[in-house]
Amino acid sequence: MIYTEEVFEIEDCVLELCQKIISSPQATEHLHNRFSIENDLKTKVKEQEFIKAREAYERIEAYGKHAPDYTEKRRKLRQEKRQLDMDEHVSAFRVSERELQEVLDRVTYGIAQSVSKDIKIDAGNPFFEFADKGCGGSCSVG
Repeated sequence: MIYTEEVFEIEDCVLELCQKIISSPQATEHLHNRFSIENDLKTKVKEQEFIKAREAYERIEAYGKHAPDYTEKRRKLRQEKRQLDMDEHVSAFRVSERELQEVLDRVTYGIAQSVSKDIKIDAGNPFFEFADKGCGGSCSVG
């Protein structure tokens, strides 16, 4: 690649865009929620209990119902997962994570569409409704 002034200008614009995203309310909230998870003792205990239950289940998972305590360990894993998911800090983190991902998806879509309307974006989000989905060609079935 030949580096021209135009490439450096694009790089400057990208850095500016990154700074705007990082300082956005969604990114700020996301970082705050991540900090809350990392520094809340009750949440850390729930996370450790979940990890312990997951490891116990993974050791016997391949044997299925033939393994001793398979049902109990699977149930324990699900209970610990639910406890972790219901934690206020974890749920707030997940909400902020989705909101930040939506911002990133919209920015990506906007950049792609400014280059060409034919560029398809796979956001990995089934609710990514503002973008056209599909293969972009005549790939209909039947």
